Amino acid sequence: MTASPAHGEPAGPIPMAPPQGSSTVLRIMLGTQLRRLREQRHITLDQAGRAIRGSHSKISRMEHGRVGFRVRDVADLLTLYGVADEDDREALLALVGQANQPGWWHDYGDVLPNWFETYVGLESAATVIRNYEVQFVPGLLQSEDYARAVVLLGFPDAPEEEIRRRVDLRMARQELLRAPEAPHLWAVLDEAVLRRPLGGAEVMRGQIDHILRALDLPNVTVQIAPFSIGGHAAAGGPFSVLRFAQPDLPDIVYLEQLTSAVYLDKPADVDRYLEVMERLCIEAEPASETREILIRIRGEL
Repeated sequence: MTASPAHGEPAGPIPMAPPQGSSTVLRIMLGTQLRRLREQRHITLDQAGRAIRGSHSKISRMEHGRVGFRVRDVADLLTLYGVADEDDREALLALVGQANQPGWWHDYGDVLPNWFETYVGLESAATVIRNYEVQFVPGLLQSEDYARAVVLLGFPDAPEEEIRRRVDLRMARQELLRAPEAPHLWAVLDEAVLRRPLGGAEVMRGQIDHILRALDLPNVTVQIAPFSIGGHAAAGGPFSVLRFAQPDLPDIVYLEQLTSAVYLDKPADVDRYLEVMERLCIEAEPASETREILIRIRGEL
């Protein structure tokens, strides 16, 4: 589908891949289409906000896929943006219902903050997930005992039921790696991740065993960045890069903070992080050596 960029002309159909993926991805796809239409008509965020009896910040959240959509709001925006063809309107309005469908992770809404819910949805739809970690084993590779130790660090006073729910959520996320269309997980771990005995030596040995089993999966690659390489380009901290099959969805960089997260999708930002990731993979020990390194560190715990 194509849209007319001319100001004042009726907007036509817009290019969009067949809807697929998690509700998070579908929201981002729909938001992207709405942003393109608005920009093609040279309509400001404030003008769009008034059209749906909202604010410019609401439009911004919709365009970034950070909130759910109401059919009435999307219909009013399509009218404002000059989308008059019924087939085009119906295609986008049908996407609203799909984008609002709750994902499996909504069952954990009591322990899943909004800022992380977006990541879980993106993770579930990614085709490639690349992680760099300096302190913890990535969530998709954590053993149950190790995950519990990590959760207790962040929530030392939480009741036992809440701890269990948070651990269960982390274990449920790992089912992704064994799904029929599982993503390729490529993780680079700083050696400090494996040397820090989180939960005690026994828990760490079990955690290393867990990673060793994960390496048997064809879609899991792990590299170790040893102390011997000294400083490196990713000294600023851990990050993840997610890639998707949908052509309308760019690579996304995820930066987690203590009580929030940052999502980067501007090409210049993403390219910078991809460059750093590539350099890390070159500086780290080859993936073919990972199993031997893990076994050696396990024996030293």
